[in-house]
Parts: sequence; C-alpha cells; structure tokens
Amino acid sequence: MRKVLFRKYFISDYTASPIADVLGNFERWLRGAGYCESKVRRHIGYVRHALEREAQLPDDRRFDADDLERMFKSPVHTKGFAAARWAFERYLRTRGDWITTEPSGPHEPLLASFRAHLRELHGLASSTIEQKDRVARFFLACACQPPKGLAELTPGDVERFIARRARRLGRSGIQTTVGYVRGFLRFCQERELCAAGLDIIDRPYRYREERPPRAIPWKLAQRLLASIDRSTRMGRRDHAMLYLMTHFGLRPGEVCALRIADVDLKARALRVPQDKVGSTLTLPLSRPAASVLAAYLRDGRPRTTRPELFLSVLAPLGPITRNAIAAAFQRHIHRSGLPLLGSSPYGLRHGFAMRLLERGVGIKAIGDLLGHRTLESTAVYLRLNTEALREVALAVPSSSLREGRPS
Repeated sequence: MRKVLFRKYFISDYTASPIADVLGNFERWLRGAGYCESKVRRHIGYVRHALEREAQLPDDRRFDADDLERMFKSPVHTKGFAAARWAFERYLRTRGDWITTEPSGPHEPLLASFRAHLRELHGLASSTIEQKDRVARFFLACACQPPKGLAELTPGDVERFIARRARRLGRSGIQTTVGYVRGFLRFCQERELCAAGLDIIDRPYRYREERPPRAIPWKLAQRLLASIDRSTRMGRRDHAMLYLMTHFGLRPGEVCALRIADVDLKARALRVPQDKVGSTLTLPLSRPAASVLAAYLRDGRPRTTRPELFLSVLAPLGPITRNAIAAAFQRHIHRSGLPLLGSSPYGLRHGFAMRLLERGVGIKAIGDLLGHRTLESTAVYLRLNTEALREVALAVPSSSLREGRPS
C-alpha cells in the first residue's frame, strides 16, 4: 500500500507545490535534454519529494553536494532517488545554481602543491594527476590521521597501507599503487616533510611476457565490425568507434576525446589529441574511413551543438565514456558469436600494431603512431604469437638429422 501511494504522489500535478517554480524549470530542462516522458515525470516526482521534505530551502535555490546528499537519502526507491539526484545536479550546474565546495582538511595545501608539481614539472595529463592525487589523498587519510602528521610517519605505517590496499587489488593494481605512493613520498622528502627512506617499498614483480598476446587478429576484427547492426543510431556509433580503434589503433580515451572539429572530411584528415604524451597526431583518412565517419555524422549522431564527436544515444546527451566503449565492445562480441570472449577493446589496438609489423613498418614508426614515449612500451604490443615464431624458425638440415641418428 505504501508503495502504491508513493507512486501516486510521484505522478501527481505539482502546480500547487511550494516549489513549483523549481520543478517547472527542472521539467523544461529535462525535456530540452531529450528525456522521455516517463523519465521526466519520474525525476520530477523524486525531486519534489526530496525538496518538500526540507524544513526550509535556500532563498536563492542554490545547493551543494552536502545538500543533495541529505535531501535525496531515502530507505526506499534508492535507485530512483539516486538517478533523480544525478539529473538534478546536472540541471543545477547548467543553470549556475550549483555551489562548488573546495575540499577542506589539514592536507589540502600539500595535495594542491603536489598536483601543481605533477602538472608543471612533469607535464602529466589531467586524468593521470587525478589518479595520483586520489591515491595520495587516500594514503594520507589512512596513515596520517590527526594528530599524527607526516613527520611522524614510519615504514610500518606505509606497509600497513599497502597491505590494506593489497586485499582488494591484483598484482598490477598493487604495483601501480606502490609507484604512486613512492612518488608522493619522494615529493614530501624533497621538502623535508617526512623521514628519508620511506619510499623504499617492496612491490610484486610483473614480467613483460607473462601473459599471452592481447592482439585480435586482423581478419577476426574485420568480422566483428561486419557483424555490427548499423540500422540503429547506437549501431552506427559503435561501428564508427570500433572502426577507428581497429584501423588507427586509437585508445578508448582518445576516442572519447575526439571532437567534431577534429574530423576534416574535405581534407580527409583526423586529428587525434594524445593527452598521454601531450601532442596531437594528424592521420590521413582513407576513403572507407571517411565514409564510415560521414555516415555516422549524417545518420548516427544526435542533432546537438555539443562539440564531442561520440555521444551517448539515450538522454541526457553527453560524451561517450571509456566504460561505455568497453560495454559496447563486449555487447557486440556476444552478439557476433566470435571466439573473442575475454578480449578487451585494447585488443583492437594491439591488432593494429601487429598488422603494421607484419607489413614491414619499423618499430619506431609504430610507436609514434601509438603515441608511445619509449620503444619498450611499443614492444608490449608486438609480442609474437605462435604462428609468427613458426615463420621465423630455422629449419634443421636433414643431413644433420641422419648423422645424429644412433646406429
């Protein structure tokens, strides 16, 4: 009975509500963003319920993260409230009614200096800086609880933090975490904020050739592309994304970062911002590649003024994410029935590198196309499979076999 009444309240008319002005503006924003009718009514209902529970709302109708955390907390319809909160936050940000609160705490000045150090001295990409900052922030929260400071840190504190993280991470994740903590501790040691030697941390070894090659064979990748149903917007978008990864070796992150301005169909050129190395690579578009992108822009991409090339199909429109690319890749693998279970989108990039190697392209040129700083990174993509080893093996002379036979 409670659930039925709750649902009726959600779909009721809000004109008599004390926050009718907020709900009216929110409804217009939802419709402008392309939400379907059922989602519009549902989000309005959840937001109305959350805001009307408040004893007093701000006069300027501006909110921050703490406000939404409190208002949208509910023991029932948890997913519905969470979805409505996310949509309402986007609405507030669009209108300029979102209050951004700067992180506070005893370590914030140090973390801000660490981020500036990574950006200005090392020239790292924003995503890499965020990852290192997140690990450093978590490390300080776990190992430097007040009143304990950096100066009192001991090797035991560092080891306990690594052991705690190791319970939820594999060898690769532990190795990455140790590397980030080492870098942060060295930053602190250079400024004499902590004892020397804390950055000496053991970490698990990973061997370059310990895993089988990740490359998806070229013919198999072409069959995967051919299996994608391009009669829908989503199919045309997914085909275009995976086509670029197969034929140009783009990373998922590079596909996400592409913008309309990066595609020049008249000059048949594609500009690829490579944040990992801080450069822009200009690639020539073949006629088939230009046709694929033209078809996507004409029939697959939603009509919007957003600058990103690849967008979500369902409302609210937004740039595609790496997780969405991975999900699309797995979805088409299952639909195709091809023997690619366990593969990742990076297999298309590895297959591109292997195809260039088989065509006689030098490793340095392959590394430049892939956006690698070192040949060692490129070598990871060029691990030879069994067939490649069989082709380069030297045949044993038959005479040697006869001479070596026992009499």
